[in-house]
Amino acid sequence: MDGNSFKHKIPLDVRFSDIDAFGHVNNAKYLTYFEIARVQYFNDIVDWTYDWSKEGVIVARVEIDFIVPIKFRDEVIAMTRCSRLGTKSFDLQYRLITMKKGEEILLADGTTVMVAFDYVKRKPIEIPAEWREAIKKFEAPFLNG
Repeated sequence: MDGNSFKHKIPLDVRFSDIDAFGHVNNAKYLTYFEIARVQYFNDIVDWTYDWSKEGVIVARVEIDFIVPIKFRDEVIAMTRCSRLGTKSFDLQYRLITMKKGEEILLADGTTVMVAFDYVKRKPIEIPAEWREAIKKFEAPFLNG
């Protein structure tokens, strides 16, 4: 995963409640960080209006590589990109970094497989055309699929 291929970046707040007894961010909190990044990505790129009673996305799979522990007061940046766009599913990749003495430090990499979903019929649907076009436009030329 090349960091230059991530155009969407947001700062994350590391809260005191995110820290575990070992003095670093608990591994379960990384899913929350990815969720925050994902929601902001959709807000910014797809301009998604949420109506959970109709359609949306669900997480089908998560993969996380923990590289360097995140500590309280670390200034974390979450980077998000769509790396694959299928018919009903797509992959979002995440990179969590911090800067130390002018150097970018990789904290974690992750991927979620997202499925477009009809909540009324309770089944997967094709990715809406407007989402697909917005993502393609934003992610070019790095998008596969």
